[in-house]
Amino acid sequence: MQLLSSSAGEKDRKKLALTSVMALMRLMGSKHISSVRVKMMTTLRTSLRYREDFPLLCCQTWECFVRSVEPAHLGPLLSHVIVALLPLIQLQPKETAAIIHFLILDNREEVNDYLHEIYFLPDYPELKDIHTVLQNYKKLTASSSDLAAALQLSMRAVQHENVDVRIHALTSLRDMMHSKQEWLLQHVCASEAVEPVISSLVSVLLKGCQDSSPEARLLCGECLGELGAVDPGRLDLSHTHTHGDRNTFVSGVNDPNFAYDLLTELTRTFLAYADDVRAQDSAAYAIQELLSIFECREGRTDSPGRRLWRRFPEQIQEILEPHLNSRYKSSQKEVNWSKLKKPVYLSKRGSKFSDWSATWAGYLISKVRHELAGRVFTCCSFIIKHDYKVTIYLLPHILLYMLLGCTPAEQQQVTEEMLCVLTAGDGRGGGCGQVTASSLSQLSTQTVFSMISHLTQWSRHILYSKPKQNDSGEYQRVVAFLRGIPQDVLAKASLRSKAYTRALMHFEAYILENKENIQDHLTFLQTVYAAMHEPDGVRGVNALRREEPSLREQILEHESIGLLRDATACYDRAIQLESDQIGHYHGVMTSMLGLGQLSTVITQVNGVLANKHQWKSELNTYRVEAAWKLGKWDLLEDYLSSDLQSNTWGVRLGQLLLSAKKPDAETFYEKLKLVRKEQVVPLSAASYECGTYQRGYEYIVRLHMLSELEHSFTELQKQRECSAPSLSQLPPHFTDRLEMTQNSFRAKEPILALRRALLSLGPQPMSKELVGECWLQSARVARKAGHHQTAFNALLNAENTHLAELVTEKAKWLWSKGDVHEALIVLQKGVAQCFPDDQPLTDPRSLQTKSRAMLLVGRFMEETANFESNAIMKAYKDVTNLLPEWEDGNFYLAKYYDKVMPMVTDNKLEKQGNLIRYIVTYFGKALQFGNQYIYQAMPRMLSLWLDFGAKVCECEKAGRSDRQMRQELGKINAAVSEHCANLAPYQFLTAFSQLISRVCHSSDEVFTVLMTIVAKVFLAYPQQAMWLMTAVSKSSYPMRMNRCNQILKKAISLKQSLEKFIGDANRLTDKLLELCNKPVDGNSTTLSMGVHFKQLKRLVEEPTFSQILIPLQSVLIPTLPSTGGANKQHDAFPGHWAYLDGFEDTVEILASLQKPKKISLKGSDGRSYTMMCKPKDDLRKDCRLMEFNCLINKCLRKDAESRRRELHIRTYAVIPLNEECGIIEWVNNTAGLRHILTKLYKERGIYLSGKELRKLILPKTAPFEEKLRIHKEVLCVRHLPVFHEWFLRTFPDPTSWYSSRSAYCRSTAVMSMVGYILGLGDRHGENILFDSFTGECVHVDFNCLFNKGETFDVPEVVPFRLTQNMVHAMGPMGTEGLFRQACEVTLRLMRDQREPLMSVLKTFLHDPLVEWSKQAKGHSKAQANETGEIVNEKAKTHVCDIDQRLQGVIKSRNKVLGLPLSIEGHVHYLIQEATDDKLLCQMYLGWGPYL
Repeated sequence: MQLLSSSAGEKDRKKLALTSVMALMRLMGSKHISSVRVKMMTTLRTSLRYREDFPLLCCQTWECFVRSVEPAHLGPLLSHVIVALLPLIQLQPKETAAIIHFLILDNREEVNDYLHEIYFLPDYPELKDIHTVLQNYKKLTASSSDLAAALQLSMRAVQHENVDVRIHALTSLRDMMHSKQEWLLQHVCASEAVEPVISSLVSVLLKGCQDSSPEARLLCGECLGELGAVDPGRLDLSHTHTHGDRNTFVSGVNDPNFAYDLLTELTRTFLAYADDVRAQDSAAYAIQELLSIFECREGRTDSPGRRLWRRFPEQIQEILEPHLNSRYKSSQKEVNWSKLKKPVYLSKRGSKFSDWSATWAGYLISKVRHELAGRVFTCCSFIIKHDYKVTIYLLPHILLYMLLGCTPAEQQQVTEEMLCVLTAGDGRGGGCGQVTASSLSQLSTQTVFSMISHLTQWSRHILYSKPKQNDSGEYQRVVAFLRGIPQDVLAKASLRSKAYTRALMHFEAYILENKENIQDHLTFLQTVYAAMHEPDGVRGVNALRREEPSLREQILEHESIGLLRDATACYDRAIQLESDQIGHYHGVMTSMLGLGQLSTVITQVNGVLANKHQWKSELNTYRVEAAWKLGKWDLLEDYLSSDLQSNTWGVRLGQLLLSAKKPDAETFYEKLKLVRKEQVVPLSAASYECGTYQRGYEYIVRLHMLSELEHSFTELQKQRECSAPSLSQLPPHFTDRLEMTQNSFRAKEPILALRRALLSLGPQPMSKELVGECWLQSARVARKAGHHQTAFNALLNAENTHLAELVTEKAKWLWSKGDVHEALIVLQKGVAQCFPDDQPLTDPRSLQTKSRAMLLVGRFMEETANFESNAIMKAYKDVTNLLPEWEDGNFYLAKYYDKVMPMVTDNKLEKQGNLIRYIVTYFGKALQFGNQYIYQAMPRMLSLWLDFGAKVCECEKAGRSDRQMRQELGKINAAVSEHCANLAPYQFLTAFSQLISRVCHSSDEVFTVLMTIVAKVFLAYPQQAMWLMTAVSKSSYPMRMNRCNQILKKAISLKQSLEKFIGDANRLTDKLLELCNKPVDGNSTTLSMGVHFKQLKRLVEEPTFSQILIPLQSVLIPTLPSTGGANKQHDAFPGHWAYLDGFEDTVEILASLQKPKKISLKGSDGRSYTMMCKPKDDLRKDCRLMEFNCLINKCLRKDAESRRRELHIRTYAVIPLNEECGIIEWVNNTAGLRHILTKLYKERGIYLSGKELRKLILPKTAPFEEKLRIHKEVLCVRHLPVFHEWFLRTFPDPTSWYSSRSAYCRSTAVMSMVGYILGLGDRHGENILFDSFTGECVHVDFNCLFNKGETFDVPEVVPFRLTQNMVHAMGPMGTEGLFRQACEVTLRLMRDQREPLMSVLKTFLHDPLVEWSKQAKGHSKAQANETGEIVNEKAKTHVCDIDQRLQGVIKSRNKVLGLPLSIEGHVHYLIQEATDDKLLCQMYLGWGPYL
C-alpha cells in the first residue's frame, strides 16, 4: 500500500506490487475479499495513478477484483467501480468494456436495483450493448414514473458517498432541471402549497452546499439557481431533520447514541477519503479502536455493545465488519503540549481553521482525565488532523470531559482561548461594519458556539434528569465555567458572525441574569432585529423607548419600514454633524439605490470621491451598481477599472454584465464561477444550524439571479452567431419564476433590476417596452410592500410601457397612499384616453386591461361614495358586457346588487325575488371562471336561494300566496340547477355543511335541487362527504334522518357501487357511537378492543370491508386551484390519504369528567393515527368553528403581510357522529399550559397545592380592594413567571428557540384576535396547549362562544388569556413587537375580509341543526318544530355583536363605549384589558388569573 502511494521507487517494483495484489486476491478467495472490499478498492484506486504506464495491468487487477467479490456485493459497489474505470475506458476500451459487461450483463439480477446510478457512461462503440440495457431499463422505469421519480433518483445519487458519482449526478440534475423548467414551475406554483418533491429537493441541495468537494458545492449552487428562489413560507422543510433527533441530547461517552453517531460519522469519513490513503487509515484506526472499546460486534447474548451493533444499518455494518479484526497500530510520538503557545487562535498553529481546530482539540484531549473518554478521544486524534467535520463533532464532548477533571489554571486557559476567538475582530469594527468575517473566524466562532451550547444543554440535562446531582462538584464546575464567559460577549460575537438568533438568545439571558434595565440596551436589540429583517421587532423596540431616539435609531426604524426618503434626510443631518464617518455615506447611497435614484447616486459618489479619494474602494460599489442599472456601459467600464479591490455583489454583477456586453465569453464564465462560489460559502456556514433556508434566503435569490443571467447570456451568444442580437422578449417562464419568490420587495426587486439590465444589453428600440414592463412590476411590488416613494420612482421610469396598464397602476398607487379622489380622476381620464369609444378592441390583452381599469373605476366610485347607485351599477355592468367570462367582473356586479338590495326593496323579502335571481346568476358565473371569491360568493348565493324558498313557503302557509313570488322561485331554482351542472363538485364541497344543514327545507322544489347538488358532491368525494353527513344521518329527529337517506339513495341510483360503501360506513358509525357511550367504572384507565368492542374490531377486519378514509383535517378541507377557470380536473385533496385498516388494542380512558376515550387507528400506510371519542358533548359547534378557522387560515395565507409572518391557526378534525357524541383528531406532541407551569413550579419548590389555593378563594361579596390585594400581593408574588424556561429547554439550539418563540407569540396573537371576535371564553390552562416541536399554541374546546362566559357564575371579564407567564415568555419586550404586530395584522385582515367571514358566519349561526345557546330548563323541545329545525332568534344578536366588533365598536355589558376604534387603538385597548390586574383579580380562581 505504502509502496503504491509513495512517489519514489521504480516502476518495476510497483508493477510487481500490482501483480502480487492479484495473486493475493486469488489466494484469499471470495469470502475474505468481500470483507475487505472497501480497503481493496482504495488500493486499486491508488494504482490508477499509473494507468498511463501499464494500463493493461490496471484493467486486469480490477477484473480480478470484480470476479473475486461475492456477487451479492456487486450492486452497492456498481457505481464506485464504474466511476473508477472511467479514466481507463479511453486507454483500454476493450478490456474495460469486458469488466462493465461482466458487471451489468452477466450479473443483471444482482445489480438491477442499482442501475439508476449509472447514467454517466461515455459513448464508446465497445459499450453499445450496455447502453441498450441501460436505455431499456430507463424506458421501463420512465413509463411507470414521471419526472418526480426521476428527481427522487437524482436526489439519491446526489447524496452518494463517492464524489465523482455526486458530481455526475448534480450535472445531470442541473441539465434536467433546465430542460424541464415548465414542469418544475408548475409543481411550485399550481396549487396553494408546493409539491413535497420540491421541498425535499431543496433540502438535499442545501445539505450539498457543505460538500467536501468544491466542484460539487458549486453545482449545488447552480441547481438551486435553476430551481429558483421558492418562497420559504411555501416550502415544507420540517420533515427533513426527523423529529426524533430534536429531543435526544447526547450527554457523554456512556450514552449509547454517542458511539452510534461517532461511528456513523467515521464511516462517512472512511468512504469519503477514497483517494487519500493516510486519511483513510486514520479513520480505520479510529473505527477499529472504538469497536473494541465499546465491545461492539455481532453475538447471541444481549449486551450494550451488541445492541449498538444491531442498530447500524446493513451497509454500515458491512464497512465496520473488517475492522473487527484489523490490526492498525498507533505510531504517534508523545507530543509535548506544554510548549504550545496559548491562546492557539491566530498564533502560528491557529491561522487556518483546520490547523486551529486540530491543534486545540489535541491539546484538550491530553488534559482529559476521564478513563473511558480519554481512550475514545485518543484513538480519534489521528483523523482529527485530516477531517475537521469529525473535529467539530467531537470538540464539545472533549471540552466537557476536560472540564470535569481539570485544574483551575487549565480551565482559565480554555476560557481565554474562547474569549480570544469571540473577541477577535472587536477592534477593527471601526469600519463600516460591511467587513465580512473570514472563513476562519466564521467557522471557529460557530465551533465555540456549539461547544458552549453543549455545556449548557449538559448542565440542564443533569439538573432535570438527576436532580440529586446538581450539588455535585462536576455540575458546579461546568456552571462556573459557563459563568466565566459573559453573555454579552457571546451576544456581540454572535451579531458579528451574523448568527442573529443566537445573539438574541444570549442577550436575553444577559438581561435576565443581571437584572439589567432594558432601556440601556435598546440599540443593540434594534440592530439585531434590523439585521434579521424583522420589522416587527424594530417597531417593538421603538414602542419601548422612553427618550427621544438618536439619529442612528431613527434611521434603523425608517429603513426597516421602507421610508427611505426619511432615512436619507436623517443621514444628511448625520453627515453635517460628522463629515468624516464613512458609515453615513454608505447609508445615503443604499437609501438612494433603494429609491431608484440612480443618476443622483453617481453624481453624489463622484462628488464625495473628489474630496476623499481614499474612500474609493469603499464607495465605488454604489456607482458601479447605479451604472449597470442605468445601462451606461461606458461609465461602468470606467468605474470598474478605476478600482480593482472591491468585490461586493453589486460590483460582481457589474463585471458579469460588462463581459456579457462586450461579448467576452471566457471572462464571463470564469467570473460567473467565482461569484457562484461566493454565494455558496455563507449558505454552507448557515447550514450547520436549522432554519438555513430562511437565514440564507438572500443568497438563494442571488443564485436565482445568476442562473437567469447565465441563460440570457447563452441566448444572446446564440443570436450573435446568426444575426443582430437582442432579447426581443424574456423567456416565457420568467414570469412564473418571479411569481414563486417570496412576496417581498427585498426578494423581487433585485431580480427585476437585473432583468432590466439584461434587456438593455441588446439594441434599444426592441426592448424598451419590455424594460417598461419590468418597471411596472417593480412599482407593483413596491406599492404592495408599502414603499410608496420607491413605487413612485418606478412609475416614472415605466413611461414607455402600455399606457393603460401604467394608468391603472398609478391609480392604485394613489389609492394606497390615501389620495382617493385623485386616483379616481386619473383612472377615468386614462380610460377615456387609452380606449376611445370609436375603436372596438379585438386583442385579448387590451380587452383584459380595459376591463381591469373599468372595474377599478367602479370600485373607486363605490368606495368614494361620490356617485349614486345607478352610475355605479352601470360601471359594473359595462365590465361584464365587455368581458363576460371574467370572474372579477361578475363577482363585483353581484356583490353590488346584493349591497343595494335592502335599500331598493325596503328590506322586505317578498319584493326581492327578481334581484335575488340576478345575484344568484352572477355569483354563479363568477364561480364558473375562478375561485378567488368562492368563500364569499358560494355561501351568499346558497343563503339567498334557500332563505327566499323558505319565505315563499311561509307565505303560502299563512295563506298569502303570491303567484309572482312562486314564479321568481321557479326561475331561481332553474338558475341554481344550471350552476349545479356548470360548477365543479369541489366548489360545492366548500359549503357542504351549509347544504347539509338545510336538508329539512320546507319547499319540495328547493329540496329537489338541493338533493341533486349534494348527490353530485357525494359522487365525486364519497369519502369526505360521508364523514360530513354522519351527524345528520344518525340524527334523533326522524325527518332529518329520512331526508339524509333520500339523498344517499339518490347517490346510489347514480352509482351502484356506492351501496356497499354507504352500508359499511353506517355500520362503522354505529359501532363508534357504542364505543363513545360505553359506561366506564370509576377506577379503570384502559379498555381492550378485542374484549370490550369485539364487533367493531371484527367489522373493520372483514376482508370485504370498504375502504374508509381516516378523517384527518388535511384530507377533509379541499385545496383550491391557484389559477382561474372552473378547473374540472383539479385534484382537491392532493394530500396523503390513509384508509382505516384496523385498531390498536388498547383504549385509553382520559381523566376528565365525561371520561372520553383515546383510540389508535391503523392506517393503510402503516402509520397509526390517534383519535379521541367524546360522549355527552355536542361537537357540532366545534366542527363549524374549525371550518371557520380553516377559512381564516386561507385568508391568512393569501395576504402578503400575514404570509411573511407565517400567521395561522392550528386546526384539527372534528367529526360529530350525532347530536351528542363525536370523534376528534388527537393533537400530538402538545402539553397544556397548566401542566407545563405546574411542572416548572414543582421543580423550583414553589408550587401551591389545590388545598392551599382553595383557602384563597374569596366569596363573591368580598370587597374589590381585598380581591386585588390577594391577587397582586399573594398569588402573583408566589408564582413568578417561569414559562420562558420551557422554550429554552424544549428548543436548545438558538434557531429553533427563536422560531419557536416567534411562533408562540404569533399563534397566540392570531387566536387572541379570532377568539375575541367570536366571543370565545373559558380559556383556562387546560384548553390552551403548546406544541413541543414548533412552540405554537393550540386552542381546544370551543364550547363557550359568543360571550357566553359573561353569563357564568363568576363572569369572565377579560377578552382573552394574556396572563403574566404568557407575557413574560414573549421576551424582554413583552407584548410589544411580534405579538402586537401580529394582532394588528390579524385584526386588519379580518376587517378587510369582513364580508366573506360574515357570510360564512351567518350560515353557521342560522344553521337550523345546531343549538347555539342552551334553552332555559323546562321547555327544552318547545322551540323545535317536528322537522328539528330550531328557529334561532338569538343568532341575530350574535351576528350583530360580531359585526360590531369587526368594525371596532367596544361594548361593555352591552353598552357601547364611544366611537369605533382604529385597528391600532382596538388592539391596544384589548391588550390593556387582558393584562389589567383590576380585571384579572375578578376572574374565577380555577381559570388561573395569577398563572
